Amino acid sequence: MAGKRRQFGRVRKLPSGRYQARYVGPDGALRPAPDTFRTKREADDWLADVQTELRQGDWRDPDAAKVPFEKYASAWVAERPLAASTAELYEILVRVHLVPTFGRLTIADITPAAVRTWRRARLDAEVGLTTVAKAYSLLRTIMGTAVEDGLIRRNPCQIKNGGTVNTPERPTASVLDVFAIADASQPRYRALVLLGAFCALRWGELVGLRRRDIDLDEGVIRVRGSISELNSGKRIYKAPKSEAGKRSVAIPQSVLPTVVDHLRQFAESGADGRVFVGAKGATPRRNHFNGLWHKACAEVGVEGLRFHDLRHTGNTLASYTDANTRELMVRLGQSSTRAALIYQHGSRKREREIANGIDAMIVDALKRRPRSKGHGRGTTD
Repeated sequence: MAGKRRQFGRVRKLPSGRYQARYVGPDGALRPAPDTFRTKREADDWLADVQTELRQGDWRDPDAAKVPFEKYASAWVAERPLAASTAELYEILVRVHLVPTFGRLTIADITPAAVRTWRRARLDAEVGLTTVAKAYSLLRTIMGTAVEDGLIRRNPCQIKNGGTVNTPERPTASVLDVFAIADASQPRYRALVLLGAFCALRWGELVGLRRRDIDLDEGVIRVRGSISELNSGKRIYKAPKSEAGKRSVAIPQSVLPTVVDHLRQFAESGADGRVFVGAKGATPRRNHFNGLWHKACAEVGVEGLRFHDLRHTGNTLASYTDANTRELMVRLGQSSTRAALIYQHGSRKREREIANGIDAMIVDALKRRPRSKGHGRGTTD
């Protein structure tokens, strides 16, 4: 009795003795299986799987995923509305850390094993943990888009916590250490140090301040944006990443006179005048200031403290005022939920109370001089 005629696809035996399976795709093109099969049964099973995919709407054009990773990744970065600093970071990660390994491979050829091998090689080459984590996260996101585009079925980036780095907790400075470093700094940067600590402002937010951003009557700083410096040296002013970044931060009363003196002596005139300018009239650059910072820290015997650690210091001080998590998020300009943004609009009174609490710690510490040497985990001597 004659066998039942095949309804989907064709199988033929090749001169080599192996079997080839082919079918007509939804686009009308004849699609051969990527490999030949040892038996006719294996070829039949493969065609049955393809037919199931077509019926369930899961079929993917096998040629679509043949695009080289370098081409796909470059287009991925170019098509997204990224901030200039983020676009620059992604371009570097793709060019330096991803393309050398995956550039010539097609999207379909990148496997979980290949990703694991790449990550291990990066770590063995003593590339920084943070850099490897950022490169892995970008790779995972790009390949996730390939899944959404229907090019591949599954993201090959399957390493648990591959995009996270467990960094050691940074030190906090004592109140007296902060004042000592500020006093040892150049006079034009004294207010910058104090505001970095006691208002927990970022470097970019500080150097981006204009006179109109400081309300001396209310004693608050209104953060509207920040200065970002690219690797090329170009600096750009950008708005905060989220609405929570736009915030009003109360200045402790003990710091306010320093701010007043600074505006009188060093800030540019006019509402749009820059609050912090260098000796030659330019916006301070981070790498130049770092040299001055390390010199001031060494002079007063504080070791291992970065300027950004002042922000951690400010957050720690604020937490000692019994500020709750949401209030700390508001003060720091961070948010992960919509509720945090809603709460921000009604928090001015509480923000002043937090600043007053920090001020009380400043006053208490200044009364108990002389200052102890070094920095510690706490906030007072």
